[in-house]
Amino acid sequence: MTTPTLFHNPNCSKSRAAKDLVTDRGIDVEIVQYLKKPPSKAELEAIVAGLDGEPQELIRTKDAKFTALGVDPADYVTADAVVALLVEHPEVMERPVLLVDGKAAIGRPLDRIEALL
Repeated sequence: MTTPTLFHNPNCSKSRAAKDLVTDRGIDVEIVQYLKKPPSKAELEAIVAGLDGEPQELIRTKDAKFTALGVDPADYVTADAVVALLVEHPEVMERPVLLVDGKAAIGRPLDRIEALL
């Protein structure tokens, strides 16, 4: 098993809860503050490919930052479109996201991350 990666925003209560969860369980995890170190295109492709759901779930479409982009959420339903958007605008990525051995989970609800561990 490779070291899990948690894409984390310390300003988000759900993200802090996910970080606490892995810490409390004593799991060695790489914490990536994705707003300081945005995920690469390859990392985003791995996340989208590993999701047990639709690619567009990775975008915070109801966030003011997404709305300010003036784009239509319907244009971001494919993996390629989601990755392209998040490469340019990582601030609209849903969080927290845990990536483990090719599988990814968005921690909303936190149970998804627990299930992946």
